This record gives sequence, C-alpha cells and structure tokens, in this order.
Amino acid sequence: MAPSDAGPFFFLGLLVLIYVDESGDLGWSFDQPYGKRGSSRYLTIAAMLIPDALDHLPARKVKHLYHAGRWDKTREKKWVDMPEASRETYAKSAVDLCAKHKEVAYRAIVVNKQRVAPNLRADSNKLYNYMLKLLLLDEMRRYRHVTLVPDPRSIKVENGNCLHSYLEMALYEIEADTTVEILNRDSKSCLNLQFVDMLAGVVGTHYEFKKSNHWETLKPFVRVKELFFAESTAALSAPPLQKHRA
Repeated sequence: MAPSDAGPFFFLGLLVLIYVDESGDLGWSFDQPYGKRGSSRYLTIAAMLIPDALDHLPARKVKHLYHAGRWDKTREKKWVDMPEASRETYAKSAVDLCAKHKEVAYRAIVVNKQRVAPNLRADSNKLYNYMLKLLLLDEMRRYRHVTLVPDPRSIKVENGNCLHSYLEMALYEIEADTTVEILNRDSKSCLNLQFVDMLAGVVGTHYEFKKSNHWETLKPFVRVKELFFAESTAALSAPPLQKHRA
C-alpha cells in the first residue's frame, strides 16, 4: 500500500523534522567513469519528513541493521559500504516504516548533471539550494515550523546561514507562514541521517548505476522529481514531472 499525500500530522500543520542527505558529488569531470577519476553523472538529494513523536523510529531501524550485520558501532556504515543483504533489509524496513506511519514521507530530487547550465556549475551553492527549494518548498509551507537537519559532512557548500536565508526568502515570496530552523548534526552520531543516507543511496544507485532491485522495493513510497532530464529543460526551470504512485 502506497502512502497517502498527507497523513494526520500533516493536517495539524504544526511542525516537522526534515532530514536531508545526498548521493553523488558536485564534480563536473565526465570524460572518465564515475569512481575512476570521473564525477557522478547524477546528484540525488533525499529527504525524510517525520513528526517529532516518531523521530525515534528510523534510528531503531538503523540500530537493527548494525546489530544484524555485526557492524562496528563506533564507525558509521555508509550505503556504499553495505552488503546487498543489508541493503535489501533496509529497503524493506523503510517501506515498513512508511506503510505503518502515514505521517512519514520520503522525497527525492535527482539532477542530470551533464545537462546543468554553466552558471549553475560555477556555483555549488546555487545548484544545491535550488534543488532543495524544488524538493521541499511545497512541503515546508504546510507547517508552522520546520526543523531541517542536513549532514554538514556531506557536500560542502556555504555555511547554513546562506541556505537558511534562501529558504526563508522563498517561503516569504509564496506568503507561507512557516519558520525554518537548520540543525546541523553529524551523521556519525545521528542515526536518522544515516537512514536518509541509505534512502539517497537507493535512489542514487538506481540512476547512477542502473541497479534497481532495492529501488523497486521502495519506489512506491518515494516521490521523486527529476531535474534537467529533458532536452528542452531550461537552465533555471524545473520540469513538472513527478514520478510516484498515488
């Protein structure tokens, strides 16, 4: 059963936590294969929206992965280092979480980097912030207060003040009565960010490597936007395409 567009917490319109992580990089070297002196062809930003009352549940799923895989708890386990069995367990666990709790939502945006305009390539902040706005603005406007939790160790962009001001201005322009707080947490000590790293890994692996078995498990529960995929896509306009199952 796929998730509804909005759960009960959505209609309360109070507050939400949004965890954000990425898959891919902001390099622009496409003459070599990715991972062999070449850059990723796609950049994925994934997000999990969750109410505070359920904030402990993704961490519980990640703890189970550490225990089942007998992983070293003092070292963060990234998606790229996870064995296939653990990846499949994660995908099923993420489905279970979203299916049982309609207030939890997964979102992602994927950019085809080879079609990104030069002005965006020259400014990593511009592209990253633009992607976040397209991914989250319509979600954020539904709440009175949003706590955005990115992983500061992932893609290196300007400090959070730049992103904070950008999002606040974007919300102001659409007359949204929403306040935004950015809470920087290191994924090494934040299991919910590790959960979203894995979510980004599922989506990113599907696009980057065409390995889609885990994506097939999870995709009914992830709403994905694609940016700069169509030949006619303008440099600063996102296509209205949203791939999801209602």
